[in-house]
Amino acid sequence: MAQSKKYEYRVEQDGAIWTVDIIRRVTSRTIVVTKTQGDFATEAEAQKWGESEVKEFLKKTNLNELEKRRARKMAEEKKSSMNVKRPEVQQDEQEEKEED
Repeated sequence: MAQSKKYEYRVEQDGAIWTVDIIRRVTSRTIVVTKTQGDFATEAEAQKWGESEVKEFLKKTNLNELEKRRARKMAEEKKSSMNVKRPEVQQDEQEEKEED
């Protein structure tokens, strides 16, 4: 599996139990454990879980996905703001109707 430079997983054994840490590289010298899951019976199960979690983190941090979410949010906000008129505009329209 091609490892991300930002997110990786580390599998450790403590007796008969396997533990997986999802780690994030903050700087070249600093890493932070983002998520930990334990109680795996085999190393294969632990690695499978680690790979799937790293994929999820990468999906969440993918810039293309982020931009799509932002664009959808902005489009929704624009639609809702178009439906609501400013109070001054509403007053002007009401006065025009009253004059007719």
